[in-house]
Order: sequence, then C-alpha cells, then structure tokens
Amino acid sequence: MKIKKVLVANRGEIAIRILRACTELNVPTLAVYTYEDRYSQHRYKADESYQIGKDNEPLKPYLNIDEIINLAKIKNANAIHPGYGFLSENSEFARKCAENDIIFIGPDPRVMDALGDKITAKKIAKKCEVPIIEGNKNELINLKIALSEAENIGYPLMLKAASGGGGRGMRIVRNPKDLEATFDGAKNEALNAFGDGTMFLEKYVENPKHLEVQIAADNYGNIRHLFERDCSVQRRHQKVVEIAPSHNVSEKVKQSLYKYALAIANEVNYNNIGTVEFLVGQNDEVYFIEVNPRIQVEHTVTEMVTGIDLVKTQIFVAAGYKLDSKQIKIYEQEGLSTYGFALQCRITTEDPENNFTPDYGTISTYRSAAGMGIRLDAGSVYQSSKISPFFDSMLVKVSAHGRTLDGAIRKMIRALKEFRVRGVKTNMQFLQNVIQHETFKAGKVNVNFIQNTSELFDINLPQDRTSKLTKFLGEVIVNGNTDVKYIDKNKELRIPKTPNYNALEPYPKGTKDMLTEMGANKFCEWLKNDNKIHFTDTTLRDAHQSLLATRMRTFDMLNVAESFAKNHANTFSLEVWGGATFDVCLRFLHESPWTRLRELRTAMPNILFQMLLRGSNAVGYAAYPDNLIEKFVVKSWENGIDIFRIFDSLNWVKAMEPSINYVRNQTGGIAQAAISYTGDILDKNNTKYNLNYYTQLAKDLENAGAHMIAIKDMAGLLKPFAAAELIPAIKNAVNIPIHLHTHDTSSLQSATYLKAIEAGVDVVDVALGGLSGLTSQPNFNSVVEMLKYHDRYNDFDLEKLNQFSNYWEDIREYYYPFESGLKSGTAEVFQHEIPGGQYSNLRPQATALGLADRFDEVKKMYHEVNMMFGDLVKVTPSSKVVGDMAIFMVTNDLSPQDVMERGHEISFPESVINFFKGDLGQPVGGFPKELQKIVLKNKVQDNLRGLSLINFRVLIYKFLFL
Repeated sequence: MKIKKVLVANRGEIAIRILRACTELNVPTLAVYTYEDRYSQHRYKADESYQIGKDNEPLKPYLNIDEIINLAKIKNANAIHPGYGFLSENSEFARKCAENDIIFIGPDPRVMDALGDKITAKKIAKKCEVPIIEGNKNELINLKIALSEAENIGYPLMLKAASGGGGRGMRIVRNPKDLEATFDGAKNEALNAFGDGTMFLEKYVENPKHLEVQIAADNYGNIRHLFERDCSVQRRHQKVVEIAPSHNVSEKVKQSLYKYALAIANEVNYNNIGTVEFLVGQNDEVYFIEVNPRIQVEHTVTEMVTGIDLVKTQIFVAAGYKLDSKQIKIYEQEGLSTYGFALQCRITTEDPENNFTPDYGTISTYRSAAGMGIRLDAGSVYQSSKISPFFDSMLVKVSAHGRTLDGAIRKMIRALKEFRVRGVKTNMQFLQNVIQHETFKAGKVNVNFIQNTSELFDINLPQDRTSKLTKFLGEVIVNGNTDVKYIDKNKELRIPKTPNYNALEPYPKGTKDMLTEMGANKFCEWLKNDNKIHFTDTTLRDAHQSLLATRMRTFDMLNVAESFAKNHANTFSLEVWGGATFDVCLRFLHESPWTRLRELRTAMPNILFQMLLRGSNAVGYAAYPDNLIEKFVVKSWENGIDIFRIFDSLNWVKAMEPSINYVRNQTGGIAQAAISYTGDILDKNNTKYNLNYYTQLAKDLENAGAHMIAIKDMAGLLKPFAAAELIPAIKNAVNIPIHLHTHDTSSLQSATYLKAIEAGVDVVDVALGGLSGLTSQPNFNSVVEMLKYHDRYNDFDLEKLNQFSNYWEDIREYYYPFESGLKSGTAEVFQHEIPGGQYSNLRPQATALGLADRFDEVKKMYHEVNMMFGDLVKVTPSSKVVGDMAIFMVTNDLSPQDVMERGHEISFPESVINFFKGDLGQPVGGFPKELQKIVLKNKVQDNLRGLSLINFRVLIYKFLFL
C-alpha cells in the first residue's frame, strides 16, 4: 500500500466513516477541525488532529486548500480524502495535491473538470447520446442573459449552480418574475457554498423520480456500475430518504440508466467512485442531470445491498489497485448483484412543523438505536453535545437492510422509535410518516412527494416525560421549588395505602348508571322522592382547593379512584372539576384538566361527576361569549361531567339562564342552579338577603329550567337554625331536589347539616375525614355515623370510609407547604365572610406581597370592603374582587374614607374596575353609585350582559396559520 498516512479534509459523520475505513486498513490518520468543532467526535477518531483556521472562523478553514495541503506535508500525510461537500469536487484542490506529491483520494482532476461542472457534464452526456434536459446555450453572466436564455428554453425552468450539490443554489423558476427574484440570491448561495457562482438553466421536469447510479472505476479503464438508488424523497432538492435498489421502476428503465452511466464514465475515462444522476419522467423518459465525482451521503444503502465497501474502494483505487484485485474484489459486471433492500433516513435537528427550520442547542438526552439490519453513521451527537448553527443540521444517518422493502421499513421504524434525542427538535416523527406512507411503500414517490403530501406533517411529538421530570427535579434540588415557600426538614412522610378492592370484579351499579337509564327529569324525581339522605364527596375538588390551594395532583387521585368507586358505589356524586382546577392545573401542576377528567371518568364510571360552573365565567375569572360557554358545557359533558352546578357570583339569574339551557338542551346531564348564600336570614335587620330573597331566587331558577337547586354556602355562614327555616321554605317554593353545600370554617356546619337533613334537604356535600373540616366541607365519615339510627340513614361501610380518610390524611402531609394555616374553627367567619376556598388562597397571596404578619388586617379589611361595595354575594369571582381590594388597601395603608376622599387619584386593581363596569353582572340592589363613579373616574356604564359571539372558524384559522 503506497498510501502511508491519510489526512481527512472534512468533518462530522463522513470524516468518521473515512477514518474507520483507514483504521481497518491499518493506515494512520490525521484529522483537521476548526475551533467551533474542537469538541467534535471526528477529531478523536483520528490518530492525530489539528486545528485549522482562526478561532473566529467556524467554517471557512475547511475550504482553505493551501493550509490543508501545508498541514499534510508537515505531518507527512501522503494522501488526502475530501469526503463530500467542502473541497470534494474542487479540481483545483485535487491538482494542488498532485503538485505536492499528495494522493488525492478521488477522481483525476481532468475527470473532475469534465464532470464536476454540470454544464460541461451535459455536453459530454450529449456526445454520448445520453438524453439531457435542454439548457442555456450562453453563459449566464448576468440576469439579462438569463432572462433571454429562459425565454428560448421555455418555462418552467430549474436554476442550478454549476458546481456543488445538495440543493444549494437550486431554484424552480416558473416565470420571468421568479427568475428576477431568485437569480442573484441563488448565485450568491452557490458562491458561498462552493466558491463558484456559475449558474445554468435547464427545462424543469414535472414530478419526476430522481434515480442515481453508483459507479466504481480504477485507473486502468475498468468501470462497473453498482446499481441504482432512488433518491426521490426530497425537500428543497435535499435528499431525505434513499432506497437501494429502486422499487417499482421497470427493468427497461434500470438498464437504460446503467448503459447511460457507463457511457459517460467511459467517455471521460472515469476513475475512483462517483455517482451519475438522472430524472425519470412520468412516462419513463430518462434525463441525465449531473455526475457527482465523489462519495455520496447515501452511499451506505449501496454498500448494504452489494456488500462492497465504497470508501475502502476509493482508497485502494487511489493507491493503484485494480477493481478485480483481491483488495477490492469487484469483478465482471455480470457477477455483481444486489441482495434485498436498504433505505437511509437522515435524522436532522430540523422542525418539520416550522418549515424545517434548523434547531440549535444542547443535546440533553441521547440514546441511539441498534439491532439486526441497522447501521448508524453519526457525527458529533452525544449527551451534552452542542448543535452549532454553523454546520449542517444532520445528526446521524440511519440505514436499514432487509430481504424485502417492507422488512427494511419495519426495521427503520423500530430504529427511529428506539432513538431518544432531547434538547433540540428533530425530524424523526416526520421520517416515520414518510416511510410508512402507502405511496412510499408502493415505490410511487416523486421529487414533489413531500410538498404535495400534507398528511406527512400530522406529527404527534413525544411528551418527553423523562427529560421534563429530570429537569424539574434538578431545578428543585438546586434552586428549590418556587411554589414551596418553606421546607420542614423534620417532616416525616408516610406511605399512603389504597383500600383493598377487587380489580377483576365489575363496578357496582351507581347513580351514573341510573341517570343513563332514567334521564335527568326522572332521575331528579326519584331523588326527590327517596327518603335516604344522599352525599356528594368533594374530596377530589373543593376539599383540597379549600385546604391546599388546589395543589392536589391527578396521580394521587387516580391511586384511589377505582377503589372508591367499587367500595362506595352508593355515593350520590363526586365533585371533581371546576373553580380553580383549570387555573392551578395549568399554571402550577402543569397538568391538563381535561386529561384529569377523562382519567377519573375511566376509573370511576358508575358514580355521577359534578363540576362547578361559574355561569358566564365558566371556570375563569372574566365573562365569556355565550357560544364559548355552550361549547365548554358540551365538551365537559362529552368528557365525563354529569351534574353542572351553575352559579353566578352575584346570584344574577340572567347570567345563569344560558348555561342552564345548554345543559338541558345539548347534554344528558343535570342542570343544578345554585343560590349563593350570604348574610344571616335570622337577623331581622338584614332586609337585603332575607328568606323572601332566597325563596324568590329559587322560583326564578326553577322557572329558568333548573333540574335541581343547590344552596351554596361558600363562607359557612348558614347556621343550624337558619337551615331549619331556609330548607323548608325553598322546598315549599319549588318542586325539585335541594342540594346543600357549605364550608366548615366555623366548625359548626355538621349541626347545620343535621338540621337541614331533618328539614328535608336531599343531598349534602361532605369530604372524607382526612381532607374535611375548617375551610373544607364537614366530615363525611362523621356525618354518616351521626345519622346511623336516623330514619334518613344511608348505609355506608364506615370502616372502609375511614380507610379512605387515612389515605387522604397521609397524602395531605405531602402538601403541607400549601396548607391554609387555619388550625381550628373560627367564629371570625361570621364577621369577615371570606369563602372557604378563597381563604386558603388569600393567605399565600398576602404572604407573597409581604403581608404575612398583617393577615388579620387583611381579614378585617375584607369585611370593610364588602360593606363599601354594598354587601355583595361573595363567591368567585366576586369574592376575588373583594380580596384584591382588601390586599390593595392594606398594602397602601388606605382606609375606606381615604378611598372615598382621594379615589380620583388612586389607580384601582383591574378586577375592581371591571367589577364596577358590570363585567361580572349586576349585584343585588345595584352598585354604590358614588364609589362606582370614583373607581371608573366618572365614566359609569351599564353592562347589561352579553359579549360578542366568537367565530370559531376564524379563531381556529388564526391559531393554526397566523
């Protein structure tokens, strides 16, 4: 072997491919790299490696002929392999190698001069009677000549760079305006990429296949073809997937390709490895397009189906060996054949959904594929490697080989699925879509397959749970969780135990089954006539909202969901959704509330699901258009909600009516209209929220179409003797079931429930012991036991209920940073009237603003603001408005008197301004006029409900395309 040492004048995967071939031949190697490439793998695969160029030159040194040759001479490398790209088709480089007694591992310079330039190559093809695509006759030295030549040839045309490939400088030109717009840009692109801005025009063939023939030749006139590759799957003239041999191409076309390729190679006395490329029209017409006098990116598939090492062949031919030598073993043409099919996919850091824009960054996770029939040609890709914007976006070439094309495709899909690349976007899902498409499998793809097949871009990206979890844990370990304000290092956490159940047994029949069988009207009639008291378990929603600021994860709910549904199928309903669920799920837990609902529904199919719907506010804090609320109701029903507890924060019936109608008319669910309770009906001085107010409200809601009435006592203000009066009065006023909800902030509400049950209420809301009491609901377990010998007793397995209580007690310990801070019941609630769900959020809000030690002031101010605002019904979002104003006033040391006297110079919270505009509706008795003028700076307006309807088609279009 006269080659003693090889310098590889390239980088990345092709450099590594060449270095490996040299290692197998026991030939010492030398790599070059730029400063930007100092951590690239190819430099470590070589025996020696040296930086070329300055530190601020990431790419240019790979094109520096003199520096590369000088380094080869200094380091005694007597051969240079150029790889592909860069200087691989530069005949001047090959010539200078020869002048310096360095073997250029590639064709002779005269061959490169003849074929490396596409214009001269076409002349040779024409001489050999090989069909060509008509092109320009005169050199395109400027745009004027290009326009004239284009007119002679006829549109459409292809504008190409005379040197190079890979789609650089290529443009499709369909009219003179296209040519004017693209000529200079294509010329500059070619000049930058190949150091040669020479351009040419040729007739554009519509929807052809792109096939290429691999040529192997020695220095003694022996030339062989190694069959063809189908490179039709392209994007912007850049190959994406290649197959060898071609599929669904006639033998007649193949034989023509071989004949033409050999004729061109013989005409120029070709030596070394090269590729002759053709377009094949829709009627099997063949057109020569170019010769690539170098190794190709896609050479791997030819190697796999022929068993011939093309890179070693290059080295041996350059060293003077014949094709039929024992080193190369390429004998007569008739003895050569292919076995099976191979395809290559190029994994790149491109985003197919964003016009294939290259992505850059650090690889956080990398796992490559392996296994039978899989070959990987990787560059510098490993965990923590940085993807640079200066180089090609290709990470790794994956090649798969099988006895059939289908077998190779299956191997490739398996390999692509095995890969894990995180930290940058990749095209792997897109590649799977391509090779699984029926057009690809049938061998019917053409060069426009990608741009004409929109379904290739229906990409389901992986959720990347592992990387997200690792990143989150690392962030928390190093910097702590921003939502956790303190950590108790002495806290002992117990492992929660799920109560036993038989996973193989069917679910017992429950209320969900009854609603399905009976329909909403008959179901509610049954409920009203049933003597037993029924229980709604709020543990999965309002209980943890009220105690733990809604931080409960879906994971902890699902752990006991099926067990509860099978052990306590006689539960009336489960409150699972609504209120702050959306806000906290998305903002803090990073979970999908819709996924939570569907997963719970699957685990608990037999019990009614209940949600809290804030009327025109849905589950948000602003008023929404009616048709948006309508779609939300329908989707909620479709995903598992059965009972819609519809309320308005100001008890404004007009705002509840649309939602009631949507539930009644477009779902099979129950419209439960809620009366938000405030004040004290026993107080004879309270003339605003008295018994007549509540009974008339109940009648209005029944007339509006409600299936049920809920009494929603958010602050826990309903006292036992008040319940004894309120429940019978409402039962006499309406003919539908009554459902009572309260918060146990005062620790008095179990007594309220007892009185309400004795007065005939149909359903009460309770929470399992571990998440009950205080700002949550009364204790489910205790209320069941309280009624044990009562004539309205509903038989629950108390031992099992206690087991579930123990589970939630243990779970609750994990959420200790989010506890509301209330240690015992308090009668203060009857003064400040803060709703239970808001209390747990108001304290962290105050703490975040530096008011932790002034929370008592905030509570007191809450009451004063409520009175300023005219004594409101305080339920989200109206309660939030009062809370925002209270915190604002304490923060700024303002008194009610200050607001009234200096209000015109105060910038009020946005929620307060919107409230007084009427965005939340109309409060009972109207707005305090003087304060309204102050807040709105005398721009009082009457918002009588109703927002512009959403045009969902326009909205979806804007979301997808703008």
